[in-house]
Amino acid sequence: MKRREEEFWILEKMNLKNKKKLIARVLGVGINRIILSGEIEQIKEAITRQDIKDLKKQGIIKIKEMKGRKKKIKTEKRKGKGSIKKKIKKRKNYVIITRKLRKYVKSLKNAEIISKEKFVELNKKIRARVFKDFPHLKDYVREIKWRKINFSA
Repeated sequence: MKRREEEFWILEKMNLKNKKKLIARVLGVGINRIILSGEIEQIKEAITRQDIKDLKKQGIIKIKEMKGRKKKIKTEKRKGKGSIKKKIKKRKNYVIITRKLRKYVKSLKNAEIISKEKFVELNKKIRARVFKDFPHLKDYVREIKWRKINFSA
């Protein structure tokens, strides 16, 4: 007789497994956090979302507190998307300017306006972000040419 009661209890539990899944979906919690107490018949009859919400208000369905770190704490300490997007924008601008400057320096080297040593030096300065924009680099190159003409004569 005892064994039959145990089998019945296992069947009861298995039938409620699907109900627990439904409750978890409706209330937005994990299956393990749901505690079913009291009247099993009422829980079995609950079909709609509203039925489940009503059972929760009545106290038949209870939800365990979360273990570990609370979601509230996590969300408070989370960085905003804005700060990351700013970094990406800075990076994109850096890449665009760097490519433009390197292209210009390469054209100067190919036209033999600057020597190979000056080319390497300028590329290193571009990498170190010495030049903030294209006109700044142009002014620097003009200064190099001017020095070359005045001091070589």
